Amino acid sequence: MYISETKIRVRYSETDQMGYVYYGNYPAFYEVGRTEALRQMGTSYDALEKGGVMMPVASLSIKYVKPAKYDDLLTIKTIVKELPRMRMFFNYEVYNEAGELLNIGETVLAFIDMKRNRPVPCPEWLYEIFEKNMNK
Repeated sequence: MYISETKIRVRYSETDQMGYVYYGNYPAFYEVGRTEALRQMGTSYDALEKGGVMMPVASLSIKYVKPAKYDDLLTIKTIVKELPRMRMFFNYEVYNEAGELLNIGETVLAFIDMKRNRPVPCPEWLYEIFEKNMNK
């Protein structure tokens, strides 16, 4: 298992009229957490795309527990429970500064060959990066 933590401050533009984070912003928070997790492991989406592979989101699930509010400092925990194969599963937990769980989610991403626009297995070099970082 690999767990990454990323901090995000809720901006005014991310809230609705009630001062709560608009529900549609959580997938963007997940993306920040996922991107930073890759960076913390020593790679990036850019490196993957330069290698000819993209990772589109195939599915997304979200459960709202409590609302996040304007100016909250959120912790996005990005969790990888298993090594990637044809797809990559990312789980997320969003906490406020008090440590209260606000939101949980999951994205499933596919590996797609950019030239052929067809699914491919996880590139070996990326698999090795995940394997090296699991259980740290």
